[in-house]
Amino acid sequence: MKASPKIFNSLSQLHQAMGQPKPLHPLISIINYGDAVFNAKDFEAGIILNFYKISFKTNFKGQIRYGQGFYDFEEGGMSFVAPGQLLRMQDEEANYEGLSLHIHPDFIRQYALNDQIKQYGFFSYAASEALYLSEKEKQTIWVIFQHIQAELEERIDHFSQDVMISQIELLLNYSNRFYNRQFITRKIVNHDVLSKLENYLETYFNDEKALATGLPTVAAVAEELNLSARYLSDLLRNLTGQNTQQFIHDKLIDKAKAYLAKDTLTIAEVAYQLGFEHPQSFTKLFKHKTSITPLQYKSSLQ
Repeated sequence: MKASPKIFNSLSQLHQAMGQPKPLHPLISIINYGDAVFNAKDFEAGIILNFYKISFKTNFKGQIRYGQGFYDFEEGGMSFVAPGQLLRMQDEEANYEGLSLHIHPDFIRQYALNDQIKQYGFFSYAASEALYLSEKEKQTIWVIFQHIQAELEERIDHFSQDVMISQIELLLNYSNRFYNRQFITRKIVNHDVLSKLENYLETYFNDEKALATGLPTVAAVAEELNLSARYLSDLLRNLTGQNTQQFIHDKLIDKAKAYLAKDTLTIAEVAYQLGFEHPQSFTKLFKHKTSITPLQYKSSLQ
């Protein structure tokens, strides 16, 4: 019988599984990986945390499977997991050095952060798209973790939660800045992704795959490139100013214009060739992108 992932609903359950004392606060805690004691075999089926997890790894050996990717970055970095996401450990010899911050949704429920945290796209990234940090950036993140830990070790008062919320917001804002830096500094790698995407879409339309399977979806394209959908959209937005859906639509319109220019296909045939179920949907998108209908474009070429 196939084992099921272990589900952790509380921070106390996770601390116990990791051989740690009870958390100092029931809704927010930090675990030092160097102090953790656990058997990786117990987690081979994966774990599901019903709270946020922000990992700051100063050293990493082993592999974590998250979504379709693996996190095997040994020089240190950060990864982000939202409640309900499946995390798998593949290597029983896995060894971690660093810190892990856990935040139960109830801790931020009455704060603006409850809504704002959903806007940080990196909680939807795969771990293989982790945030790689420079030494200076590592120091910045380390200081924030230490501030949160220090606050946890103080006697809880009316200001404790406000202070820790502020530190979490600071941590997320720095992470957002560093991810944007990563998109810029890894442009060679990112342009390779862009090239692969363009080739994939060109082949998709040229081989008439759209006619058989329909319009290319963001999820299918991201899977083809071994990236999470959110990471791909953020990467493209940084490179081209467009998200994945907009990029696909632009390529689709370019292909539509090529078909229309041949004057051998009707508007409906072009729509079906591109993967549309209904010609009206094609006409609507074409007009939205070009301000004219496919028929008007076709007529303008004559």
